[in-house]
Amino acid sequence: MTISKQQKYLENGLLSAREAARDLSLCDDQKIRSVLESLADRTRAARDEILQANLSDLSRMPQSDPKYDRLLLNPDRLAAIAQDLRCVAALPTPIGEVLEQRRLENGLELSKVRVPMGVIAVIFESRPNVTFDVFALCLKTLNACVLKGSSDAHDTNQVVVKLIHQVLEEHGMDTGIVFLAPPEREYLPFILQATDTIDLAIPRGSKGLIDFVRDNARVPVIETGAGIVHTFVDASADIDKAKAIITNAKTRRPAVCNTLDTLILHRDLLPALPAMMQAMGEEHGVEVFADEDAYRALEGRYAASLQHASDEHFGTEFLSLRMSIKTVAGLDEALDHIHRYGSRHSEAIVAENTEAIEQFLNRVDAAAVYANTSTAFTDGGQFGMGAEIGISTQKLHARGPMALPELTSYKWVVRGSGQIRVES
Repeated sequence: MTISKQQKYLENGLLSAREAARDLSLCDDQKIRSVLESLADRTRAARDEILQANLSDLSRMPQSDPKYDRLLLNPDRLAAIAQDLRCVAALPTPIGEVLEQRRLENGLELSKVRVPMGVIAVIFESRPNVTFDVFALCLKTLNACVLKGSSDAHDTNQVVVKLIHQVLEEHGMDTGIVFLAPPEREYLPFILQATDTIDLAIPRGSKGLIDFVRDNARVPVIETGAGIVHTFVDASADIDKAKAIITNAKTRRPAVCNTLDTLILHRDLLPALPAMMQAMGEEHGVEVFADEDAYRALEGRYAASLQHASDEHFGTEFLSLRMSIKTVAGLDEALDHIHRYGSRHSEAIVAENTEAIEQFLNRVDAAAVYANTSTAFTDGGQFGMGAEIGISTQKLHARGPMALPELTSYKWVVRGSGQIRVES
């Protein structure tokens, strides 16, 4: 296609999504549940086709790229996706929920009721599972969705959207409620400025992508910012507990946004640092950038790469088996470091001192704050939401993992019996 034909294709897709969104209001939740259950079945049945398309995408990306793991699908991940679809299907829909109700002195009855957003555009990179999650959450909230994936995952996305369209057709639903936009970056501004068709845009990906969306959008945007994640190990911490928590937070899936980037260590625990980092080095080969005190504590006692940290190693989202270590004199210094370098995503403290825990939880400004557990739990599925459409690091409308309620707005329903407004 020429660029002009692609633009026409995109324009028609957006208009179709807008029109299809209107008809979604006629769907009952039982039908929505049936569609999602059918898609879960179809995902399992089409496993080989999906994995073959994913292999095609993977062949264009070096395995050393931090995005490789995000792009990768395998039988276990597809099984988990199918299970997430079933979880979303089983959740109660928030649409129609009455948030507030009152009767005025003049007899008017007011209700504040949850309603769909309309058409939601999700812009994402290298995460084909997002295609499933976005569709499921949008369908459950009666929203149409525009999917703007990157070229990295386009082969996989095409197959997934084809399967979704097949399931929708089988259930007599308009396939226009799911539109896969062209993957090229030059078409993104068209989506971001489509105020007549798009009600909300949600970027998921690199800081560069999120900045571009924020700077160029005329439609409303919910940011899903970078995850620069810290864990502060207080002087009162249980060392074995700390070791397990930081190892899990760093190594479970290094390329995701809830992964530990900087360990903040109380100076009193420097003698215990080699034991705390043992599994990181011996089993996972994590590359460490340590400040002077931590470097001296680990020198000759750490099995993997150990280097001196510079300022650039703090405030960095590594998205790989790399991390930094900062030594502090106490809680206040740890909080100052998080305030300076954090991205307000996920922050954790490991401590046995209850006062230190409560101060940390109350004073840290982040979407999710943790005490004595891994930041790997910042995830819509783990929070019992079925799936997530992203993790918001802003404060307006939504914060943290976003799922069904965050994809709704509300309207006021006013019932009267002939009242008119008379100015006094």
